[in-house]
Amino acid sequence: MRVVTTAQPLDVQPTPLALLLLGREADPKSERGVECPGDLPAPSDPDLVERARAAKAKLGDKVFVLGHHYQRDEVIEFADVTGDSFKLARDAAARPDAEYIVFCGVHFMAESADILTGDDQQVILPDLAAGCSMADMATAEQVAECWDVLTEAGIAEQVVPVSYMNSSADIKAFTGKHGGTICTSSNAKRALDWAFEQGEKVLFLPDQHLGRNTAVRDMGMSLDDCVVYNPHKPNGGLTAEELRAAKMILWRGHCSVHGRFSLDSVNDVRARIPDVNVLVHPECKNEVVAAADYVGSTEYIIKALEAAPRGSKWAIGTELNLVRRLANRFAAKDKEIVFLDKTVCFCSTMNRIDLPHLVWALESLAAGKVVNRIEVDKETESFAKLALERMLALP
Repeated sequence: MRVVTTAQPLDVQPTPLALLLLGREADPKSERGVECPGDLPAPSDPDLVERARAAKAKLGDKVFVLGHHYQRDEVIEFADVTGDSFKLARDAAARPDAEYIVFCGVHFMAESADILTGDDQQVILPDLAAGCSMADMATAEQVAECWDVLTEAGIAEQVVPVSYMNSSADIKAFTGKHGGTICTSSNAKRALDWAFEQGEKVLFLPDQHLGRNTAVRDMGMSLDDCVVYNPHKPNGGLTAEELRAAKMILWRGHCSVHGRFSLDSVNDVRARIPDVNVLVHPECKNEVVAAADYVGSTEYIIKALEAAPRGSKWAIGTELNLVRRLANRFAAKDKEIVFLDKTVCFCSTMNRIDLPHLVWALESLAAGKVVNRIEVDKETESFAKLALERMLALP
């Protein structure tokens, strides 16, 4: 065996991204891990629940706690309201007397809440490392470069950007600045209908699957009407001819949870559970959506299970915390609810908001110390709010 040795260390410098992922650097505009300061209580502390109750009681009406559906049960217990990202941002805006909005979700959600709430309200994210990999797949620099590519292809004036709610404030601002709108998983068709009234093509950011599924399943387009823009390739990996021929220019982004579900998952659960109903989120791949019995947003999934008859069987393709909560909720009504995939799949960044972080945030606020405030700069807020207002005005 030949052993190669060297007396000198290798001159290899970690990239900024590598340092970020290793936790040695911070990027406040990134949805990736950002170190959370402060001394957290131990997860084993038996008094965590009581400490959370006491801090919340001390704050009283000054605090309003929002809990996203994908949060842990231990966190949901302290939420004043639960819902999807946009519903929670609107709920925050509807509570102007709350001095502090504690958002138990991820970074882009807290940004949206800050955009929609008053200047005198402060939005708190219990752990700054709670980000969204999908939102991180489209940066402002990449999207600006994409627009240059569309301009060079001679089609930028025909393109209307439509950005999913699961995007950063910078991307929402780009959308507003370029005449576009925001959408949620429940109103994506309405947003696309509006966009095609304004222009001939849509740039859909950042989730390719929601854009493709809405265009093909709900609007009657073909897969050939869609192209995928890859920001890591020159010109997005597309020719000018391909861009000119496309109706839907889909950004190459996806949800790390919903992207895991496969056609094999659907076939397997149908083989294991006779008469099962397969219900999936539209962030799933097109072949999964095509094979499912029902497709809809998080709120749609909850309402469908509420209305489901006793004895019915359901395989759900969405985040595991929510599926488990729904399974427990409806077990007494003889509704069998299982996770679509055999592999356990939580949203890892959403799960960073745990009881120790929530306790730390609430106790800090109760002591008069504002921590982990999410604040969008005024120019970004102005254009992002414009895009959100266009969505609110959709018929």
